[in-house]
Amino acid sequence: MSDAATTHRAIDAVWRIESTRLIAGLTRIVRDVAVAEDLAQDALVAALEQWPESGIPENPGAWLMVTAKRRGIDALRRRATLERKQEMIGRELELIQQLDQPDLVAQVDEVEDDVLRLIFMTCHPVLSQDARVALTLRLVGGLSTPEIARAFLAPEATVAQRIVRAKRTLTQAHVPFEVPGSDVLAERLSAVLEVVYLVFNEGYAATAGEHWTRPALCDDALRLGRILAGLLPREPEVHGLLALMELQASRLRARVGPGGAPVLLADQDRARWDRLLVQRGLAALRRAEALSGALGPYTLQAAIAGCHARARTFEETDWPRIVALYDGLAALTGSPVVELNRAVAVTMAFGPQAGLELVDTLAEDPALRDYHLLPSVRGDLLVRLGRSAEARDEFVRAADLCANDRERELLLSRAVATTEPR
Repeated sequence: MSDAATTHRAIDAVWRIESTRLIAGLTRIVRDVAVAEDLAQDALVAALEQWPESGIPENPGAWLMVTAKRRGIDALRRRATLERKQEMIGRELELIQQLDQPDLVAQVDEVEDDVLRLIFMTCHPVLSQDARVALTLRLVGGLSTPEIARAFLAPEATVAQRIVRAKRTLTQAHVPFEVPGSDVLAERLSAVLEVVYLVFNEGYAATAGEHWTRPALCDDALRLGRILAGLLPREPEVHGLLALMELQASRLRARVGPGGAPVLLADQDRARWDRLLVQRGLAALRRAEALSGALGPYTLQAAIAGCHARARTFEETDWPRIVALYDGLAALTGSPVVELNRAVAVTMAFGPQAGLELVDTLAEDPALRDYHLLPSVRGDLLVRLGRSAEARDEFVRAADLCANDRERELLLSRAVATTEPR
């Protein structure tokens, strides 16, 4: 590999590490996330032009910030000269003074505060969920637009437009660059955690495409979760979500067999589970439980994942404990998907007939009408009860509703298996 190629790879690594802090710090100064990203990108271009010749500086993050501020000063001076509007000149000269401060490297606490403010801004409720996800991955996760498009199987132009519109919306809505006050913090934090977990889930069980898992997306979500845990150490649900993601991510290698075929939990080789991630997940779960009075939804889900992680085999799983945890989660969320998962746990603890009775009560729920896992679970229960013909129909229906190629193949293979003589 050439020296230039090696330098470009190093620059890419630096950008992944520093871009979030850089954009956050610039947003605090210019109060416009779109302008801040443009300045950060200008600094990146300068690095790509200069570092192959001059070498990577000792403090690349500080170099990028200095360069971005200088680009900002130049741009603001040009704009002030062209506009000649007294009010605008006054505002932009004020920005120039802020950008031109001699203390170019912010204190650690200030940087962390800026990153937290940026996360709350990119996950602001004024944006649609799709926009929150794309903008958070772009500005906080450090992913490029093509990377986000590939991850969510969306056209690159669509993702680019989504990001541009999101930044414009934040500017037009005058969304403040701040951590929300205590009166709305819980609600706003819930929106942030929802975005992070949505990213993780798309990596853990892809909703569409030819791959059942996308580990890179899980890694991105874990990075965001770890950032949040460091920034909000006293928030139990932050640690609960991190615990849940660490524990679920520990199974990723075992979830896929040769050729990319899905491997269900009961059939997984637990020796392939990542024990370091298990340990990290259980530690985060203990922190969440220690901080909680009543456990929140992410901590309850992490506790369920912890039951699986502690069991040496599928048969040794503490299913009654999992049922009890699902009882609490269902009461807290009122989610029919949680009720479906609870029915699976009831099956394992008390038998398929008990589970089927619960599943059948969910059959008419509008939220589950097109949810492929409802007929999939029902098919599995019917197999256990020896009702093969009915089970086959359920697996076929589940396959018809499923958008993921690998999972659809699994469901159709199960439909075939129920009709084959034993």
